[in-house]
Amino acid sequence: MLQCRYLAGAECTGRGIFQPLPIDSMSPEEESTLSIRRRLATAAVAVLAGVSTAIVVVPATPAQAHGVTMIPGSRTWFCFQDGLRPNGEIIAFNPACAAAIAQSGTTPLYNWFANLRSDGAGRTVGFIPDGQICSGGNAGPFDFSPYNAVRSDWPVTHLTSPSTIQFRHSNWAAHPGAFVVYVTRQGWNPNGPLRWADLESVGGAQDPPQSGGPGALNYYFWQQQLPAGRSGRHIIFTHWIRSDSQENFYSCSDVVFDGGNGEVTGVGPNQTSSPTPTGSQSVSPSPSGSTPIPPSNCSATWNIVPTNWPNHFQVRVDVRNNGTTNLNGWTVRWTYTGGQGFEGPPWNSTLVGQPPNVALRNAGWNGTLAPNATTNFGFNATGTAPNPAPTLTCTSP
Repeated sequence: MLQCRYLAGAECTGRGIFQPLPIDSMSPEEESTLSIRRRLATAAVAVLAGVSTAIVVVPATPAQAHGVTMIPGSRTWFCFQDGLRPNGEIIAFNPACAAAIAQSGTTPLYNWFANLRSDGAGRTVGFIPDGQICSGGNAGPFDFSPYNAVRSDWPVTHLTSPSTIQFRHSNWAAHPGAFVVYVTRQGWNPNGPLRWADLESVGGAQDPPQSGGPGALNYYFWQQQLPAGRSGRHIIFTHWIRSDSQENFYSCSDVVFDGGNGEVTGVGPNQTSSPTPTGSQSVSPSPSGSTPIPPSNCSATWNIVPTNWPNHFQVRVDVRNNGTTNLNGWTVRWTYTGGQGFEGPPWNSTLVGQPPNVALRNAGWNGTLAPNATTNFGFNATGTAPNPAPTLTCTSP
């Protein structure tokens, strides 16, 4: 029997049926969450139906909230990616994300870009208390206080110190302003609350370029120098300061300086896996979408899905077990050479290596393949589709 549970923009009739509420009777938080749920549901249905056109998310009205760091991924962005299921529900795999949901529900994650406060005005020390830096002092429209939690199991991006990486910050709503980037000092205490004294400003960007228009999964981007002398676990805190109002936005990204090249762990069903370094790979383009069969007896084939989406493309990758025994897990890798990136999370796979050295691992439900069996995953991408197609390598697990 259907049970009534919370759903933004609906009320329970008492018969297990949700009756839509008129928009003008909703709070701003409910209206924003309803908008996100509708867009997520549309995307999920399209993916499940195997659409052959790109999913372009365009809001009917301006969104209330604005953006967080996507690379290196913030806690809210990664927890949203971690828990989002094909039917639009959010059910966390990651234990830190699950604990945050248990405390404040899924509404903050449907509004993952809404970690803000309207009176920020660029203020930091003495305004936002120590221990509440990641949530901007718990004064925004949604409860992001659980994302201040001191834990070692948040999703994490693996980086190298020093290095220069492309930062990407969601432009769900676009505003002029500055991005100020902080990195925790070497020797800080990762087992205690994050303090302003732990953070060192390392630069940022003023009004950087955007990958596309607001209201979708586009982003601001800039080249960010990461400091030398860092190793082990750290937090990168990004403070977006609007120049046209007092509104500010806050992002905490968990990173490990271990020689990584943007690999991500802790997102999706494979929580215990460790990253596979990809920075030293040498992969050259192939004139064919097919790849040679590597020793794992796993192969992957690149297929462009036709779209009419300017400066974007869509790909379906077919994975095949060419062996005589079951394949228990797979990872597909390739290297971009033209600055291509991802437009939102992939489907039917887990992203574990960021461009240009891309790595995607099986999802929880499609990792086991019988002999000669196939599965596929897909994604939307930014830039121009590689031609010729990149050479894919497939390994197991």
